[in-house]
Amino acid sequence: MWGSYYYVGARAFLAVIWYSLQCKDSGCHLAPITDIVAVYQGGALMGNALQAIFGHNYTDIPNHIPLSVGITSAGMLSFFLFWCVHFPFCAFRPYQLRKFFWFKASIMLPATWGLFIFCMANTKGNLGPLHKLNSNGSSSSIWGWFFVYAINSGMGNTASLITNQPDIARWSKTKSGAMYTNLIVNPLAITLSASLGILSTAAINNSWGLQLWNQWDLLSAIMDRYWSAGTRTAVFLCACCWMVSILGTNIAANMIPFGADSSMLFPRYITIPRGQYIVEFLGFAICPWKILKSADTFTTFLSGYGLFMASVVAIMVCDYWLLTRGNVFIGHCYDGSKNNRHYYYDWGWNLQALLAYLVGVSLPFPGFVGSLGANVSSAATDLGHLGWMLSFTVSFVIYWVLCKIWPTQNQKMVKEMELGWEQMEGEVLYAEDGTLIRETGGAVIAEHETKQPYAREEEDELKV
Repeated sequence: MWGSYYYVGARAFLAVIWYSLQCKDSGCHLAPITDIVAVYQGGALMGNALQAIFGHNYTDIPNHIPLSVGITSAGMLSFFLFWCVHFPFCAFRPYQLRKFFWFKASIMLPATWGLFIFCMANTKGNLGPLHKLNSNGSSSSIWGWFFVYAINSGMGNTASLITNQPDIARWSKTKSGAMYTNLIVNPLAITLSASLGILSTAAINNSWGLQLWNQWDLLSAIMDRYWSAGTRTAVFLCACCWMVSILGTNIAANMIPFGADSSMLFPRYITIPRGQYIVEFLGFAICPWKILKSADTFTTFLSGYGLFMASVVAIMVCDYWLLTRGNVFIGHCYDGSKNNRHYYYDWGWNLQALLAYLVGVSLPFPGFVGSLGANVSSAATDLGHLGWMLSFTVSFVIYWVLCKIWPTQNQKMVKEMELGWEQMEGEVLYAEDGTLIRETGGAVIAEHETKQPYAREEEDELKV
């Protein structure tokens, strides 16, 4: 119980940082997020839209902000406008945003393919050299570590989304509704979007003699080269589509998780919508332009965040799929007392999970420290490049072995009750105080019943 506060608190803190950076920076190529930290995203795309509408009346806005701040007056206007767009969505719960996410997906397809087709047609598909090999070391060694680093970078980029899945998946109408879409569609969409972005900017760079690797600079370059009413209209529509995409990413990856995390940490005072309003104001208060201006090490730390989440994901996967056979005692998830026989563990700590987490993180941690500027050995650097995969594998194996030798109380009870796969699904849900919790018409209702509490029903099953 108590151990979960560390993970939830850390995830909530980073959600605030990423929420703010998404508004101003966090990068992508030609579709949803494929790079964690780059320069100007939401605000920069808003700047593209404003430039397309107002032309030099926007670009020539006099700057009254000191250069040391890290943002211009025009940039602050763009950031503020994009920040304001989030406000209406703070009041909604996840299941109320389903149509919005369908809308986001539908407009991104023509925007992505349209810009890709323009880049290929304009340059006649002349991509030029897409890579350069370092002369030091063998080609096979360089490419080997390159692919390992790329895989870990991709997994680290989605690490927070993986740990955020319960916040979203619990609103699914079916138990498998959120699984297959993420298992199949998500990897394909991310791979395709990144590939289209790389090919498009590579072609433009080769033909126009530029160095562009994000869509806001590409849209600016297109307007500079083809300044006409038709071009400005197309750029405006394209920038708006990506702003909707980034808005959806911010909602799903930062606003909803922070709302869920903060409501778990302070359930008496905070609901999910209240938490979303809180992260909205905190995202502005931390001044992301200052972070990007002066804190290269801090943003490097954020990019390595997946290292610490890999072990968490490994323990979640191992416990659910192998050790408890998909059985979750939901009523006990909301009981923080010592009488919680399922999830109070040892003095409120899951020691097996804690040990597996520490060991999983410790192996690639020296390499991660090296990426922050410390001098470490080449072996430590290589372990750091293995990062996500190494942490996940080690924590998974250690947690499984520990629990086979020294199972938790919950795992013992699942075994004693002889529960099959997800057998607790559909069971009548009682809280520890006997309150019946049921869903009616899409709303969750708590009813005070005189029936026997859920915990006693379990005891009766054990006696039988």
